[in-house]
Amino acid sequence: MVWTRRYEEAEPQRVNRWLAQNGVCSRREAEDLIARGLVSIDGETVSDVGRKIAAGQTLTLADAAAVGGGLSVLLHKPVGIVSGQPEPGQVPAVRLLTREALRGESPLIPDRNHSLAPVGRLDRDSRGLLLLSEDGVVAKAVIGPQSELDKEYRVRVSGEITDRALGLLRHGLELDGRKLRPAIVRRTDGQNLVFILHEGRNRQIRRMCELVGLTVEDLFRIRIGPLRLGDLPQGRWRVLTPQERADLIATKPSARA
Repeated sequence: MVWTRRYEEAEPQRVNRWLAQNGVCSRREAEDLIARGLVSIDGETVSDVGRKIAAGQTLTLADAAAVGGGLSVLLHKPVGIVSGQPEPGQVPAVRLLTREALRGESPLIPDRNHSLAPVGRLDRDSRGLLLLSEDGVVAKAVIGPQSELDKEYRVRVSGEITDRALGLLRHGLELDGRKLRPAIVRRTDGQNLVFILHEGRNRQIRRMCELVGLTVEDLFRIRIGPLRLGDLPQGRWRVLTPQERADLIATKPSARA
């Protein structure tokens, strides 16, 4: 199956409208999927484009359902690679999206005809999860003005980690004349911290740490909302699944580390 989800709303809703709300496809695309027999509810193929789904029922799209608004990929970015437009002598992240570095399968290998842009950048000295996409819906969900998706980082610092410093990192700092939103910051062991942010200012964590007398030695992003880096090796990439795309668009921020 390419996408499946249980319907939890109190009132029944038309299938095409619900799929559109979840960012899976447009209403018209949903109607086409129904006409092709690629949509089922509780194992029964949906044949009526006006069909509604009720609370407790599970909708499933078949493997042949082509949904999504363009290619989106997840890359484990190494240190030394830039996320976006490179300066002379720098290597952009998109150059790592080769067939040899692919993990799993992809319908295509990105080339110059694909306008894959970083969705939430990582600076050159940071590593970890980098999302690149030509899907405007995905980009809006992650970095749009209404986005509430959180991002999780593992950070190693040098300097004295005091209770006061941790308190300020959580709430009380400002950058460029604007107060930062509250963040989840906790110490795990030694000089290692966990940051969970709900915004993405330029080099935010590094600058936050500098304000409290700490220096970032290593910054590793492991999560954007429901999307996790997992065990993807450094320098490798994979394509987002339709389920991951839908979850990314539909999921509210998490306070879990």
